[in-house]
Amino acid sequence: MEKNEMMVIFDSSSENESFARMVIAAFISRIDPTLEELADIKTAVSEAVTNSIIHGYKDEKGDIRMHASIADRELFVEIEDEGVGIENIQRAMEPMYTTRPDLDRSGMGFAFMEAFMDGLEVVSEPGKGTLVKMTKKMGAI
Repeated sequence: MEKNEMMVIFDSSSENESFARMVIAAFISRIDPTLEELADIKTAVSEAVTNSIIHGYKDEKGDIRMHASIADRELFVEIEDEGVGIENIQRAMEPMYTTRPDLDRSGMGFAFMEAFMDGLEVVSEPGKGTLVKMTKKMGAI
């Protein structure tokens, strides 16, 4: 299978979380994912985008970039922002940890991304933003 890729840039508005879900669903439709794969990917993308909106930009506006590619039935997704960044990535990835308890956040975003995708890597620097890289092998048993 040939490699296919796309890049979308959108505002860090909460309305765009559902937009990101629909874009990734449309992008992967050509490789005929199962309903479970589709739900997993949409959830992981949704969590990454929500993290950028809620934690990365807080009450500010900024751009979120979603880059995705498919090669040999493997999906690669990157969600990137230029927000506040993450001071301690290891701590941020702990289930139930949140920097926004004021918004009743559950602190499960990274845990869901890890559970629903085959690979997760988070790269961040305080004051410079965050890059979330996820992979999913389609049709894996």
